[in-house]
Amino acid sequence: MTPSSESERAAVKATIDAWIRSVEGRNLDDLPSVVAQDPDLVWIATGADQWIVGYDALKETMKAQNEALEYIRISVSEESIHLSPGGQVAWATNRWVFRARMGDQELELPLRCTWVAEKRDAGWILVHWHKSLGVVG
Repeated sequence: MTPSSESERAAVKATIDAWIRSVEGRNLDDLPSVVAQDPDLVWIATGADQWIVGYDALKETMKAQNEALEYIRISVSEESIHLSPGGQVAWATNRWVFRARMGDQELELPLRCTWVAEKRDAGWILVHWHKSLGVVG
């Protein structure tokens, strides 16, 4: 592993961490610096109908989440970040424990996450993620 690939992995991790801080802080103002604003990108969340197409739909989804949840905390484990041979695309996997409060109910969701980031003029930016709940049984 070269020093430059290690610094690129660190930059991708910083982008994912910025997404997490944005979610935990319920701060939509940070989204444009972390997430591509392309109208045709797809984001897949844990709900059966959460196939989110485009930045505007993602922003509306995040706004609805912020209205429904408080005290969001995310614990990350098993993170792995990979770079394409050309160094313009990265993909990552990690596990989350997503904790929040909805009204008087405490939520704790074990999530499996996949991320795709692209290196653009301004640096690394998320172009896709997929989060799912593991089936217990």
